[in-house]
Amino acid sequence: MSFLSRLAVALCVASLSAPVGAADPIKAAPASPAKAATAAPNKAAPVAPAPKKAVAATPAASAANAAAAPLPPSARAVLPFAHVGDTVISGADYQRALAMAMRKKYYHAKPPEAEYAQFQREVGEQVVDRVLLLAEARRRGLQPDREKIDATVAGYEEQYKASPNWATNRANMLAAVVPQLESESLLDRLESGVRQVPAPAEDVARAYYEQQKQLFVEPEQLKVSVIMLRVDPSSPKAAWTSAKDEADVIYRKLQAGANFGDLARLHSSDRSASRGGEMDYAHRGMLPEGVHSVVDTLAVGVVAEPVRLLEGYVLLRLDGRRNAEQRTFEQVRVRAGELWQRDEAQARWKSLLAELRKATPVRVDESHYAPLRGPTDKRNAG
Repeated sequence: MSFLSRLAVALCVASLSAPVGAADPIKAAPASPAKAATAAPNKAAPVAPAPKKAVAATPAASAANAAAAPLPPSARAVLPFAHVGDTVISGADYQRALAMAMRKKYYHAKPPEAEYAQFQREVGEQVVDRVLLLAEARRRGLQPDREKIDATVAGYEEQYKASPNWATNRANMLAAVVPQLESESLLDRLESGVRQVPAPAEDVARAYYEQQKQLFVEPEQLKVSVIMLRVDPSSPKAAWTSAKDEADVIYRKLQAGANFGDLARLHSSDRSASRGGEMDYAHRGMLPEGVHSVVDTLAVGVVAEPVRLLEGYVLLRLDGRRNAEQRTFEQVRVRAGELWQRDEAQARWKSLLAELRKATPVRVDESHYAPLRGPTDKRNAG
């Protein structure tokens, strides 16, 4: 990304409204200072005065908003997108957030029409969550990691020291970027603290194991030997025909009693050739799907007819099969504790978001969204 385009991203996120401090509604990755050279002189759209107390939308009001035809972009930009407690998020701020999220997910392509309305709502949820989380971080008295922020800014200074744009607009650029870095630091520290879960006691880990036994099953393993006749996928038909003919000859020799290992050493282009084609035990998911469908029909010791794969023809012999096995708690004690910590951390984070939503009045103007399409609309579109 060019110097100018990176600063445009920084300014987009830095200009998000915050009547009760720096709100920065979107959690975007901290952008490097790039594009403020031309964008800095333009001021963000004015933010509507924050009400003393926002009122949660009633179901009827939400339904009416959802049913209403969406406003054109120019009209949406000047209207508030949402009231989150005493903070107002402008339509312009939401549109910038949406544009950034679209670039991240779809690059420069147009989102599929069937996904767009839902995607808009997902971004809107993230924008609101960001305001709630930043307010909670400040309520807890968290402070940005100043050392990390200073190091990031020093990196920008070094990276762009030769740029005339940086020399001319450095103050404007840093005024946009530093608050964003501070917000990201607050959010990171809040999330780290909430997700910091100590290792569970043994009875907790054991209870988790009993509830989630399916997570501790050793999958079925297969042991096969192969003779691979490799063909470049772009090779002409004649090369594939030749490889198939050679594979058929080898198969007939094996059926007549020839030694598989000897023929693998002589013909196979797989790295297992030096071991007579023998491979180690492997979980089902480690073998190509075309191989699974063949070995599933084989008895141990039986050689299958030649199979065409993407990289050539292969002859397969099933040498062994280990059935799926339930691991005991004693075998997976450490892993069970780690998975419990992961799930508990996620549960605590979701619980915090739910509590903040419950405690803070949130009203979103859904005219900023495209209407959701029902099953009938999807059938008609198809």
